[in-house]
Amino acid sequence: MKFSIHTLGCRVNQSESDVIEGNLVEHGHSVVPLSGNPDYCVVNTCSVTAKSDYQSRQMIRRALRTRAQIIVTGCYAQLRPGDIGRISRDIQIVENSNKYKVINLIDNKISEYCFSYSNRSRPSIKIQDGCDNACTFCIVPHARGRSRSIEMQKIVDQIAMLESRGYNEVVLTGIHLGSYGKDHKHKVELSALLATIINKTTISRIRLSSIGINEIDSRLLELLQEGRICNHLHIPLQSGDNAILQRMKRSYNSSLIRQKVTELIMKIPNIAIGTDMIVGFPGETQEAFLNTKKLIEEMPFAYLHIFPYSPRAGSKASRMADQVESSEKKSRYNMLKLINDRKKRTYMISQIDKILGIIIEDADTTGGVLGTSSNYLKIRVPSNRHAKKSLIPVRVVEREGEVLSGVALESL
Repeated sequence: MKFSIHTLGCRVNQSESDVIEGNLVEHGHSVVPLSGNPDYCVVNTCSVTAKSDYQSRQMIRRALRTRAQIIVTGCYAQLRPGDIGRISRDIQIVENSNKYKVINLIDNKISEYCFSYSNRSRPSIKIQDGCDNACTFCIVPHARGRSRSIEMQKIVDQIAMLESRGYNEVVLTGIHLGSYGKDHKHKVELSALLATIINKTTISRIRLSSIGINEIDSRLLELLQEGRICNHLHIPLQSGDNAILQRMKRSYNSSLIRQKVTELIMKIPNIAIGTDMIVGFPGETQEAFLNTKKLIEEMPFAYLHIFPYSPRAGSKASRMADQVESSEKKSRYNMLKLINDRKKRTYMISQIDKILGIIIEDADTTGGVLGTSSNYLKIRVPSNRHAKKSLIPVRVVEREGEVLSGVALESL
């Protein structure tokens, strides 16, 4: 069979799509683009924002134009199956809880699933799914269910298998990564999993996809200083105002943010810290927004992901009375974007003349290659003799817009 697979949203979706794609490829089926006359089109959807819903619908409509058999899964399919049914009654919908059924809809002879394939140089490994939190802006728990952790040995085995296939980095991902192991009979922590991976594998780099600020305890902080853990953390904060954080039902305050970020900067050399921020959350006054803006300006973030608040049907925040006007959300977004542009530029320039290891990911249009550093920077190297997935040392030479350029060295 020829199949096409299209993934929207988070790294968990990406990881699950890799499993679907990998098992079909391992059994002789071919991945093709939409223009390649696929027999099946799989759309793995997202519903984290209204924009994600729109993008999911657009992708489904594009897939329908191929006249292939369409299979839709993911969070938008889980939450809005009726919307998809109105697009076409011929679409097959697969629930999140049974996502790998997609494999058997295309090939019912596959009885055991392989987890050691990725078309990316830095594969994502799902170690956890679901969320037990009740953030008032979020509907992901409705789409993904309660927190569930993958057995530690299965994760170790998967990493070892990926390493044997030439991968040099894995990205540990989950809906709520910091809750890893809390649902196990003998409760374990994320730090215990990291320590086990370090001790039982030799893969060069291990990256956390995201972590809550209140989940960075002393043991995790100690492990983050280990050379094989990437010196990059994405910490979704959402706001810097204590009253808004309370309304969001986030379990920390701005003092803890300042304390933990300062500690990370002091203890982990050259760390890149990124964050998510929501602007225009219900009840966000001008004063509350300025508190967020002040925190962002003061903290040494390497980059920001900024989101105008998007009401999600079924969430508590969507029913709050004091919604912020769209024009005000846009104004606040633009202010934070300017800060983000400046911070990204400053952090990138600070890397010039440093020697960084990069994983080769893609060929560049100029004849070179692009790679990603441990501290999550894209670096272009003007040479195509380095194989995809390889880890090479690079001396950073200059900044070129959104990427750095560097010269490959013989060894670190």
